[in-house]
Amino acid sequence: MMRRLSMALLLYLTFIAYHFRSVHANEANDSRFDMGPNSKSSRPLNLLVINDEKNDSANKSVANALEELKEQRRDLFIGDISVVQINGSDPQGTLISICGVWDTAVRQNSNKIPDLILDTTMIGPGSRTVNSFAAAMGLPTLSAQFGHGNGLGKWKNFKANQANYLIQVMPPADLVPEAIRQLVITMNVSNAAILFDDNFVMDHKYKSLLQKVPVRHVIVKAKEAGSQMTKQLSKLRNLDIVNFFVLGGPETLRAALDAAQALNFTGRKFAWHGLTLGDFSPDCDCMNITVLFLKPSPSANQQALGELKNKGLLMKPVLTSAFYYDLTRIGVTAMRAAIDSGHWPADSNHLTCDAYDGNNTPVRSIPFLSHLKNVTSSSEFQPIYANFTWGERNGQHHASFQMTMSMVIIANSNPVSTEKVGLWDAGIDRQLEVISEDLIANHTAQTIYKVVTVVQAPFVMYDAETNTWSGYCIDLLEEIRSIVKFEYEIREMKNGRYGFMDDDGNWSGMIKELKEKRADIGLGSIFITAERETAVDFTIPYHELVGHSILMKKPDSQTSSLKFLTVLEYNVWFCILAAYFFTSFLMWVFDRWSPYSYQNNREKYKDDEEKREFNLKECLWFCMTSLTPQGGGEAPKNLSGRLVAVAWWLFGFIIIASYTANLAAFLTVSRLETSIESLDDLSNQYKIQFAPLNNSYAHRYFARMAGIERRFYEIWKDMSLNNNFSEVEKSKLVVWDHPISDKYIKLYQTMIEAGMPETMDEAVARVRASESFGEGFAYIGEATSVRYLVMTNCDLISVGKEFSRKSYGIALQKGSPLKTKFDKALTVLYTKLTMTKLSAKWWQENPARKICPKQPDQNAGIGIDDVGGVFMIIFLGTCIAFLVVAFEYLWHRYRPRNISKVKNSRNPGTTLTISLRPAKLHFQPAAVPPEDVFAPREHRGKM
Repeated sequence: MMRRLSMALLLYLTFIAYHFRSVHANEANDSRFDMGPNSKSSRPLNLLVINDEKNDSANKSVANALEELKEQRRDLFIGDISVVQINGSDPQGTLISICGVWDTAVRQNSNKIPDLILDTTMIGPGSRTVNSFAAAMGLPTLSAQFGHGNGLGKWKNFKANQANYLIQVMPPADLVPEAIRQLVITMNVSNAAILFDDNFVMDHKYKSLLQKVPVRHVIVKAKEAGSQMTKQLSKLRNLDIVNFFVLGGPETLRAALDAAQALNFTGRKFAWHGLTLGDFSPDCDCMNITVLFLKPSPSANQQALGELKNKGLLMKPVLTSAFYYDLTRIGVTAMRAAIDSGHWPADSNHLTCDAYDGNNTPVRSIPFLSHLKNVTSSSEFQPIYANFTWGERNGQHHASFQMTMSMVIIANSNPVSTEKVGLWDAGIDRQLEVISEDLIANHTAQTIYKVVTVVQAPFVMYDAETNTWSGYCIDLLEEIRSIVKFEYEIREMKNGRYGFMDDDGNWSGMIKELKEKRADIGLGSIFITAERETAVDFTIPYHELVGHSILMKKPDSQTSSLKFLTVLEYNVWFCILAAYFFTSFLMWVFDRWSPYSYQNNREKYKDDEEKREFNLKECLWFCMTSLTPQGGGEAPKNLSGRLVAVAWWLFGFIIIASYTANLAAFLTVSRLETSIESLDDLSNQYKIQFAPLNNSYAHRYFARMAGIERRFYEIWKDMSLNNNFSEVEKSKLVVWDHPISDKYIKLYQTMIEAGMPETMDEAVARVRASESFGEGFAYIGEATSVRYLVMTNCDLISVGKEFSRKSYGIALQKGSPLKTKFDKALTVLYTKLTMTKLSAKWWQENPARKICPKQPDQNAGIGIDDVGGVFMIIFLGTCIAFLVVAFEYLWHRYRPRNISKVKNSRNPGTTLTISLRPAKLHFQPAAVPPEDVFAPREHRGKM
């Protein structure tokens, strides 16, 4: 019992001593709080602390700071502390909670009315409610809400006197993301994905963080580690993002890097950046990855920081907790100075929430901002971690600290290298201080642009076996890449369309991909049109003007050396040959049996100069030569034979005349086919169907031209039927013929009836299926496509001149920074004649080019291919002659010996046996005959 009384007495004496010391401390208050001649005796400083229930760091740091101030700074004479926890997304509940505490204190008119609002809410409707309450009641407020510039909301719309006591200070978590803006600008990043965790609030950063910076970016909250994070990174990669910025603690950064390793997003084409409020080094289960890591530089007040950490008064991240701890210190100290200096009297006019009508806010003259500046500039104030920077107005006040940039290389799950590469003083629009520019430049992910294209030879071609792209446009893009440093990935449009705008104003195809920013570059033989330029940008033309032309099946111009024999059918030739042998045989029979023929009347015709015995050989020869211009020679002597000869002559004359006429027509029959040389020729015939590809540019061209003609017709018709016109004006509109051309209406209708092919292969197949050049199907398409098909196929031909000519260009997103770069690069390539070289490579020197037989000119004469067989007749006849003469020689030389007996003229009554042998023929020039010694000589002399 005595021990308990002794203990109670000791506690009582301790309390008396503590109270006595506190009173004397207040009476002997330091003169630094006396800021005016109207200083009054100290009174308690009451606080209204408004916290966001989600901001654990602020809740604990502010509570710990107030506890420490009560114990260590009794000169501050901290009185009643009212704490309101709000839901940042519930403005009505926030107002009810705050007004409940405030109105109770005001109505009681007690010494518990708050003198200062400590606002550690972050952002959202609840925070805006706190701001509105403080402004309406005219209460000095020190807020750590997030935001600057246009993101401040009502914090920037204050009157001059309100700006002195309604103070907003940007916390570290609101400043660190600003480093991303500087990194993007410094490293010339073209795309970015920003992932953040609960340590950061980015709601107000979506528009402001990278405003006026030409970079495609996405800001999303980081998913949980594992499969969710992996799926999130995959979706971001599908958006063509290769630069990743992770804002968060060690768990968030590790989860992102592990997912990157699983997806193989760790190569040179990717760049990883980590930004944190804590003090740690990045780690992950990665084989090889480099991270540009930014973390706060060590505090200058390590001793005080260490003591608070050891006491457990600061939670992680330490930078944030220390900021709220110091914010509480300077807020309470500055407000104490304002009270002691008389700038904030105890009898200040206060309103209740119900009494406020929107215009009766009390007028205050408290220079709270000046007191804050005095506190932080005092030598007695030592910040735990971050200091404070004060500006002229809200949005310029912020925590002041420095971030260290390091290049961290992780190999085999262990950090193997950490090199300092720069510093950044936290603030708005504060530039980076780069120490190692080479490392920063090398860390930048290669600029990879997504290229969308349509396969169309020879501009763009794809080899599925080797997974390689080639063509005129691919080479051109490589040439541009050598000037404008970038990388690219190509994908083909699934529908193979460049894109058009429908009646509702919606785009399709490649233009849609660019307009919706799913691609950066549209590559291919795409026409530059005014309609497309409203949706995308085009570079300067990279190819000469190109129009449309007609693709048809090449005329059948097969040649044959024996074509002259095909003039007549085989049965006709057989009948002529039969008639020849029959007539020759008949002539021989008549000459043989006629009593008036030469061989039966030799004596009668012995004095005639022309004597011809018509044996079978002579008859054959006569009938053959009668068909030639040389004639058959001497005719038979008998009348019957002559009649047969006349009949044969008449037959031969008709046959020769018919053959000659048909030969000329046959050799030029291809020239008599229907000649298609223009679009008008197609429209003026009915044997050839024609159409472009469905939904192609040519299809749109004809459809719109037909629509224009219909519209013009409707305009003319409305004018003709307009009753407001006078009779004279109407008479001028009356015409006998249709005044508006319907050329394209007819063409388009014919195309619809013919059926438009869906693909190029289908169109070419229909052209090849044509029966001939003058009957079948003709394809209307881009001249370059038609030209390439003709170049690689010998059975196709391009017809007519090009029409509706336009230029090819490279399509880009609207407002893309690539336009200026590509235009400059194309200008350089034009000066180097690169386009000329590419055209020669893919047209004249293309390995797919086929060497086709030269198409005969319709105006040219008959070629040797058509009449070569005639010359073969001479060769064949000569060969036969050689064979015959050889036979004659051998027959005469080696025929059997003949023995004949003749009478001996010298010795009558006896006979001589003469052996006749074939004479040996010596084909030698005849020798000069020897002089005949018995020849009579001419004697000269005188008689």
